Amino acid sequence: MKIDYFTIPEITVSYKDTVKNSERAVVTCSADVAKIFTEACKGCMDHHEEVYALFLNRANRVLGISNIAKGGFSSSVIDIRIILQTALIVSASAIMLSHNHPSGSIKPSKQDLDITKQVQKGCEAIGIQLLDHVIVTSETYTSFADSGLL
Repeated sequence: MKIDYFTIPEITVSYKDTVKNSERAVVTCSADVAKIFTEACKGCMDHHEEVYALFLNRANRVLGISNIAKGGFSSSVIDIRIILQTALIVSASAIMLSHNHPSGSIKPSKQDLDITKQVQKGCEAIGIQLLDHVIVTSETYTSFADSGLL
């Protein structure tokens, strides 16, 4: 029996983008981001927590949005590597994070603050900016950037 120890699977990574730059949404402030993330969380807003990342180019035009995690009523498990991997695949220059609070509270928890700092450090390591983390509820939102938490 012959065993080939040098058979290695090929890894391919792809991102298909058919949107013209001029047709992309532009993010100019936290209210723009809150609208996008409120729409993304529409189906889960008051039921369970979901985490999204918005990926932007240098001109703050939206490259895409990705659901990073789905959780329970009070928390979600976020793997920073998934956020950074997606950012690299789409050649993002910046990231904005968001999650909903089914409780209706817009106050960031200690876990919210901790994960934001961890994502920020990861972004810095690969030359990508974390511009904001927005907590949305069915009635309002809060921006880490606007609150001086970034």
